[in-house]
This record gives sequence, structure tokens and C-alpha cells, in this order.
Amino acid sequence: MWSFRRFPHLFGLGLLLFAGSMASLPVIAQETSGDQIFLSAREAFQKGKRAQLERLAETLKAETHPLADYAEYYLLRQNLEKGDDSGTPDFLQRRNGDWLGERLRSEWLKTLANRADWTELARQGARLAQPDREARCFILLARMRQNESAAFAEARALWPALTDTSDGCQRLMLAVENRLAPEERWPRMRLLAEHKRLKSLRRMLLALPQAPDAKAIDAALDKPASWLTHLAPERLAQRSIRGLVTLALQGLARNDPAFAAGQMARWGVLLDADEAAWVWGQIGLQGALRHMDTAALWFSRSRAAQLSSAGAEWRARSALRRMNWKMVRLAIEEMPEKLQEKPEWIYWRGRALQAEKHEAEARKCFERLSGQSHFYGNLADEELGRTVVLPPFAQAPLATELAFVQTHSGILRALLLFRLDLRLEALREWNWSTRGMTDRQLLAAAEVARQNGLYDRAIHSADRTRGQHDYRLRYLSPFLEQVRPIARERGVEETWIYGLMRQESRFVIAAKSSVGAAGLMQLMPATARWVANRIGLSGYNPRHVHDPDINLRLGVAYMQMTLEALDDHPLLASAAYNAGPGRARKWKADIPLEGAIYAETIPFDETRDYVKKVMSNTHYYALLFNGKSPPLHARLGTVAGRTANAPPIALP
Repeated sequence: MWSFRRFPHLFGLGLLLFAGSMASLPVIAQETSGDQIFLSAREAFQKGKRAQLERLAETLKAETHPLADYAEYYLLRQNLEKGDDSGTPDFLQRRNGDWLGERLRSEWLKTLANRADWTELARQGARLAQPDREARCFILLARMRQNESAAFAEARALWPALTDTSDGCQRLMLAVENRLAPEERWPRMRLLAEHKRLKSLRRMLLALPQAPDAKAIDAALDKPASWLTHLAPERLAQRSIRGLVTLALQGLARNDPAFAAGQMARWGVLLDADEAAWVWGQIGLQGALRHMDTAALWFSRSRAAQLSSAGAEWRARSALRRMNWKMVRLAIEEMPEKLQEKPEWIYWRGRALQAEKHEAEARKCFERLSGQSHFYGNLADEELGRTVVLPPFAQAPLATELAFVQTHSGILRALLLFRLDLRLEALREWNWSTRGMTDRQLLAAAEVARQNGLYDRAIHSADRTRGQHDYRLRYLSPFLEQVRPIARERGVEETWIYGLMRQESRFVIAAKSSVGAAGLMQLMPATARWVANRIGLSGYNPRHVHDPDINLRLGVAYMQMTLEALDDHPLLASAAYNAGPGRARKWKADIPLEGAIYAETIPFDETRDYVKKVMSNTHYYALLFNGKSPPLHARLGTVAGRTANAPPIALP
């Protein structure tokens, strides 16, 4: 695997700038013996070798290694897991404001909760600078246990929609549940069913008064069609059985919405109005995800109040796909306010108002998004007749601004962790250290990251400026000497290559996804092998996927192949690159579809977000490379309707 150790030239310049910058930190341009000691300490922590970890921690402390506090943190973490918090307050006093201090304080909350020390938990929770979701759950639980008047109302508001499975959030949800009447528990159980959190759902069902037995619950959730077939209708007089029927029908809808709709002829009349409305909303949701025309009918039998967030959004997308603008507007206006405020629904409400000839109201929607540097901000500007341009480039970071970043202890630790291939820890240190920085400091951090080959951190830092911007850092173009000849050879627009690569890997050579996609172009092993065979790349070995030259050759070749297989349409090809060519074609409509509507109605959340960002990235790269770009609407174009006799796609 690629590492900074194999490519030290990427780190040399930047790290040499740091030499002697802090008396407590050694020069880290070269690997030291202490680095290996630290890696051994980390391994001892992971394997639970306490005695070895203690010895290595002492050695690192004696050598004043920059990461010595990590070894101490590991020891304190082990103590906390045993309920021992001795040493924790002292460490937090020394590391208050640092990432490790924040992390250890969060871990301490669990120990305090186990001890039921709610006063101290609330006190320590208040000292967290950026509590994560679990920490927020623990803090709210502590406030509830201290009988704070507003705490239960806050937790009650979170309760229906929180599906987090962390220990803190599970405890909070149980504390809320125990104070609710049985009927009030059903909205959460329905959400758990929609998100397939079946373990939590089974526990809640078993806790109901007159609860169904465990076998009935398992049958209803795992084999709903069979369970419903053998269920006597008179049993629905019992509330818990009636609720279980709604969950069984939701399970049927997930697999076959049309079949579930047919089952409602039998069961719908035995449910109360809200229960039936929820089931119809779930059937509509599953139909919309499959782009079924009947989804609109199923949604019409539901009620806005009984739709989940996903159901409310897909009700609008279903209408959008049919270009029923009145229904699009009504669906958006009946969403919860929080959903209505999302950029996509501000934009599409504007489009719906525009289609209904309410020009002034439409313009107000577009003005709300105007100037924002994302997919819907770009589209809104174009609706207003404005050309999307790059903001003026900020002045390059001054020497003093660079020095601030170069001497920042957290940044130095992050750089060392990157060099040791400890990417997760390095990302946390970098992100924590750059929080709260001014625009000038963020631009300096981005430049330091760029100098050190940390292109993803350069983008991350430059992306967060609020008033002063440098889009050359936001939209970096490393590897240009390799990309340009490959782009010319394959006839693929280099701005699209960069738009896709920025989204795929942020130019991290060693990037690897949870499903195994690897390298700059995030190629799956089977796809890389298939493309290598197709283009006649002799001697290809899976380990070559992290070689930038080979990864680019294979990735761009695959982009070309998907483009040719999908109407030479970059929008379709981008969807295919993420989700597969077969799905990209399947998501077409029977009639031509505006590209922006195709993108908005992609059923996979990840792919929908990915495609929008790739196309917006491409737009900005064109502005940087060429000084101009076709409008984003033009890039998205029109997606042709399905062809009845379309040949099969011969791509993996």
C-alpha cells in the first residue's frame, strides 16, 4: 500500500519548514526510533497488552516524543473501561482544548453514567467543545436524571427520529420510553422498522402492555406474508397486534409494494385511520424508490403527518419525476419546516412556482440560494439569469500566517500521524486543529497541506472559508501531467475527470472504501481487472491499483466506456461510475427527463449526492482550467427515455 514512507518527497519540503519551530517537538522530517516505539505502544493498546503499553509509554515520555500523550491516553482509556478514572482529570487539565482531551472527556462520560454520577457527567459534558451525538445523549440523560424541567421535553422531541445505536443514545431513548404511554411509542417503532433497526424494534415490541409473544414478533418481521396469511382478523382488536400488522405490511412493501397495496384491501379496513395512512405512506415510499407510477396513488391515500422524512421527500420526488408541478409544490409545502429549508426543496419549490407562473415567489426562492457554491446554488443563479463565476482569489498566505500553522502543535501531530500512515488519527487532529480558524488561517492551513501532498486536507480547509476564498485550493488539480495525456488519449473531458476524482478520493492515492474500492479513481478490484484486460494492460496485478499512473489509466478508460455505453451523457456515466451502468440505465424514465430531475430522483442517497457534486465540481474545474464553462443546466442536459430494445450493457 502507498504510504508517505515510500514517497518521502511529498513530505520533505513542508516538514523541513517546521524544524526547530517548537522546543517540545523534535524535527519530524525523518522517521525516528521513537516513531516505532509509538507504533508498538498503539499495537499494545489494541491487543490489550497493559504491561507492555506501560513500559512503552514511559519510554515515549522520557524521549519527549510528540505523540507521548497518545500512549498516556491509551492507558487512561483502559482504566476507564474498568471504571477507574484516576489520572483522567489531571490529563484533561493538561490537554484541555486539544483533540485527545476532548476525546478522553467524551469517553469519561460513559464511566460517569455507569456510576450514575449525573452531576459530574453534566459538568464534564458542559466542557466539551464539540460533543458528538453520543455525548449529547449522555448529557441530556444526565439532565433528565437531575430532574431538569426542560430536559425531558428536549429528549422527547429527539426520541421519535433518533436511530443512533450508541450506548448513550440507547440509554436516553429507553429513559424517554419509560415515561411514555404505550400509544406514544408507536411513531418510534415505525421509524425503527423503516430503518431496519430490528433489534431495537423487537425490544420495544416486547415491552408493550399485552405484548405479542416473541415468536409472533419474529414471524411478523421476518416472514410477514406467511404470518399475515395465518393471522385471524379478530386478533386485530388487540392494539399491539394491530400495530404488528402495520409493521408486517411495511415489511411486505419493502420487498413488493404492489403486493402490499393488494394486502391493504384485506387489512386496511381493520386498521384505524392513522395506522392505515402510515402503511400507505410506506407503500408509496417503496413505490417511489422504484419509480413506479402508482406511487402517487399510494401517497394520496396517506397523510402528510404520517409520512416519515424519507416518505415526505419521495412524495415530492415522485411528483417531480412526473413533472406534476402543482403536486411538487404541495408536497414540499406540507413537509416539516426543517425539510423545506434544505437547498433542494427551496430550489424545486421555486421551479414549481415558476411553472405555475408565480414568478415573483419563484424568484424569492432562487434568491435564497443565489451565490452559494453548490449544485442548487449554481442552478438557482442560472434561473436568475446570472453566470456562475469564481470569486476573486484571496491574497496568498503571508509568511506570518504560514508560520502560525507550521508551529501549531495539533497540525504538527497531524503531519506526524499522516507520515506514520495513521490516517484516522491524523484526520481527527487536523480537523480539530483547524476548527475556529479565520479565513486567512484556513487558507494557510490549506497551503501547508498542499505543500505536504495532503490534498484532501487542503480541500477540506479551503472549503470552509466564509469571506475570502481561493478556488485553486478548493479545486486542486494534482497529477495534471498524468491526467492530461490520458484524457486526450481516451477523449474524456479532463474537467470531468477531476470533478469525479475530487469526489471519489480527494486525490488520496491510498484511499480505500469500506467495500474495497481503491486509489485515486476508487476502482473496485473486479472492475480494475476487467478494464486492464480490455485495454490490454499486460502484467496487471491488484496491488498496482495504488500506483497513480495505472489507477488513472484504468479509471479514465472506465469513464470512457461508461460514457459510450450511456448515450455519451456525463450525468448518466457519473451515476454509473458510482452505482453501476445497469442501475444508471434503469433509473431513466419512459420519456425524456431533465437532467436535474434525473439526478434528484436517483433512489440511492449516496449516488444522488455523488452525482450532484461531481457535476458541480466539473463546472468549477472548467472555470478554473478554461476561464469559462457551459451552464450547469446545459451540462446536465436531457436524459433520453428508455429504449425498449436497448442492447445489454457489457460493463461490470
